Amino acid sequence: MGYPGKSRKSYDTPQHPWQAARMATEVELLKKYGLRNKKELWKAVSILRKYRGDARRILAESAETELTGHLKTESGQILARLRRYSILSADANIDDILALEAETILERRLQTQVYRLGLARTPRQARQFITHGHIAIDGQKVTIPGMLISHTEEMNIDYYGNSPLTGESHPERPAQIASAVVGKEE
Repeated sequence: MGYPGKSRKSYDTPQHPWQAARMATEVELLKKYGLRNKKELWKAVSILRKYRGDARRILAESAETELTGHLKTESGQILARLRRYSILSADANIDDILALEAETILERRLQTQVYRLGLARTPRQARQFITHGHIAIDGQKVTIPGMLISHTEEMNIDYYGNSPLTGESHPERPAQIASAVVGKEE
């Protein structure tokens, strides 16, 4: 137990630092999702590792019998959380957690969702818009690019009300959004 005000590391680093194949896949993911550094990727991998560990533990404890009692409650809570974030489908079970990849976690980040919705041209630009306060969820400014977005929040991502990007003539605004806004006004 340590000092409660001190923040702790929320990720685990790879066990071996110099594996060429792992490093190559990490660099590809960094470029694809516009991550700032490998620490952000390792956070997603650690989140996934936690869910997989819980799923393996639940499956091992209920190997000979059906899920009952606290195991059924715990598995239901884990599945509900993953369904809320659209990481798993509605008909998924506890076995499906073991088949997840780190990319499924990275797809649910706010930075990726802003890029996928077309509010930014590139993932890096999406990150910049978020950190500079140009993106809002339900009208509330959000400045954390790594925030996991639920399915309901995904529908409410837009430019912040006071942002200069709300004007369709802003030069950094992606062309398809500007043309869609102009098409609605006519």
